[in-house]
Amino acid sequence: MIIDCHGHHTTAPAAHQAWREAQLEAFRSGTAPPPYPTIGDDEIRAGIVNGQLKMQRERGTELTIFSPRASAMGHHLGDAAVSEAWAVRCNDLIHRVCTLFPRNFVGVAQLPQTACVPITQAIGELERCVLQLGFVGCNLNPDPSGGHWKDKPLSDRCWYPIYEKLVELDVPAMIHVSTACNPAFHTTGAHYLNGDTTAFMQLLTSKVFQDFPALKIIIPHGGGAVPFHWGRFRGLALDMKLPELREHMLHNIFFDTCVYHLPGQELLAKVIPVDNILFASEMIGAVRGIDPDTGHHFDDTRRYVEQLPLSAVDKAKIFEGNARRIYGRLSAQLDRQFSAA
Repeated sequence: MIIDCHGHHTTAPAAHQAWREAQLEAFRSGTAPPPYPTIGDDEIRAGIVNGQLKMQRERGTELTIFSPRASAMGHHLGDAAVSEAWAVRCNDLIHRVCTLFPRNFVGVAQLPQTACVPITQAIGELERCVLQLGFVGCNLNPDPSGGHWKDKPLSDRCWYPIYEKLVELDVPAMIHVSTACNPAFHTTGAHYLNGDTTAFMQLLTSKVFQDFPALKIIIPHGGGAVPFHWGRFRGLALDMKLPELREHMLHNIFFDTCVYHLPGQELLAKVIPVDNILFASEMIGAVRGIDPDTGHHFDDTRRYVEQLPLSAVDKAKIFEGNARRIYGRLSAQLDRQFSAA
C-alpha cells in the first residue's frame, strides 16, 4: 500500500465555503451565523471522485491521510468561537469523506486555534476527532495570527497541554500554518515554508522532546529549509552545547516528501534518514500544474521517490511502513474502515 500522509480537502462542496463566508460576515456584523447547509453525499462524492480519487488511481497511490484545506483554516479570522464552529464543520466533512471512501481516506483534524488564545481551547475538538470520528492525527498551526507570529514559540510551556494530549492519544501533529494575512508572505511559496523552518528551529532550541519523549511531529513540505541547511542547524545546535541533531531531534521529528522536483527529493533522502521520511504529495494542493520539463504534474511525488537510489525495503518504509509506525492509530483504524466498507 502507498500511503500519502498529506492531503487536504480542496474539493469541498461550494456550499461549505459559502457558509464560511456567511459565518465571517455575521461575526463582523455582530449577528448570528446562518444554519449550516444540508450537503448531500452526492455533492461530496463528486468533488472527491473527480479530484483526489481520480489522481490516486492515475498515480498508483491507495490511501490519503486527509485533513481540511489548510489555507482555509483561517485561524486569524473571527474569534475563538468562530474558529471552533468552523473547525467542527470542516472535521465533520472530512469524516463524511472517510465514511464514503473508507479504503481511500483516513482523517486528520483541523484544530480550533486562535491567536493569543490558550491552546487548551483546541483539546476538546482533538479528542472528539480521535476518539469519536476515528482520526489519526491533527494539523498544528504554530502561527494562528497568519504571518504576524503573535503567539509564543513552540518551545514555550503554554503549548505543553496539546503535547500531553497528543502523547496520551498516540497521534502525531503535522505542523501547518494557514493563509498569510501579512502581504510580505506569499501563502504557499513563503508562509508555509517559513512555518516549517521556524517550527523546527523553535523545537531545536527547546526541551520539548526531553519532556515528551514519545511526541511525534511531522514537518511537511520536505521540511522547508531544514534539509538544505542541515549543516547550519547542526552547527547551531553544537554551538549551543546541544546533542547532535540525530539524537536531539530525529527520534521525534519526521519529514514528508512534498518536494516537487527530483533533485530536492534526492537531497531529502541523502540528508534525512529513511526512517524519518513519509511519502506525501499534498495533492490537490499548492502546485497543480504540469512540469514542462517532464510532462508530469509537479506534485506527482511518487515518481521522484521511485527514482531514488534506495533499496526496495527503504522505499517500502517511505511509502507505507513509516506512516503506520508514526500514526499509532492508523493500522487499527484502517482495519475498522475496511471491515465496514
